[in-house]
Amino acid sequence: MSAFQSPVLGQYIPTGSVLHRLDPRTKLLFVFGYMFVVFLAQDALAYLFLTVIAAGGVWLSRIPLPMIFRGLKPILWLIALTALLHLGFTKGGDLLLQWGPVTVYEEGVRQAGWMSLRFLLLVVMGTLLTLTTSPIDLTDGLERLLKPLEKLRVPAHELALMMSIALRFLPALWEETEKIIKAQQARGADFETGNLFQRAKSYIPVIIPLFVSAFRRAEELALAMEARCYRGGKGRTRIRQLQFAPRDWGMLVLLAGLTGVLLWLRLNT
Repeated sequence: MSAFQSPVLGQYIPTGSVLHRLDPRTKLLFVFGYMFVVFLAQDALAYLFLTVIAAGGVWLSRIPLPMIFRGLKPILWLIALTALLHLGFTKGGDLLLQWGPVTVYEEGVRQAGWMSLRFLLLVVMGTLLTLTTSPIDLTDGLERLLKPLEKLRVPAHELALMMSIALRFLPALWEETEKIIKAQQARGADFETGNLFQRAKSYIPVIIPLFVSAFRRAEELALAMEARCYRGGKGRTRIRQLQFAPRDWGMLVLLAGLTGVLLWLRLNT
């Protein structure tokens, strides 16, 4: 088994679930709204609501749990670092632990737990968005949502296309990274031993060819788009027209209800 697993972000797994059949604009609005209301949560009851929503999304998507867990792996170090910072620097409540200059307070433990859960929920919802929405649908939905900004000279089509291409290229770049690392290991490179500085230095022979490969892919993509007479979104038509179905309105009503509940909980605590 390879030591380097491809990232989940940017992949699309068609399972035919209810979430897959939702309008991409609905999923984008729900995820963006969910990310907003996550920062409104202040107590255990609010986080319970958010966790139930995220768990329900995972269940409805019919995506295998190991795939969801793979999406969490890249940010575990960030979650651990954030938790440690809160444990060490947040004061308040009873003193729980004192070891030399290190002190841990009750408020620090609480904030570390809530922030870690907040990060986990955000990543789970973002992962579900890409796993249940094809890159084409994601581009169309994002472009339609940004279309009103075109009156302010915001290039909605170009922005949506760039974001979609960036997501789509993540698995490809990771696969290229894995190939380069294996090629370097076959030539005797060692990425596992030594101190932190030595291990970081050993990745320099990986970064340079990776950048070269990324620029080459970008140039090939630009040439392919020009060969197909791509001139932006002006005058373009689509085979599939996006339309809201009753299930889409139901998801938006659920988001509005969740936002209302969390606002009420915050104002009454």
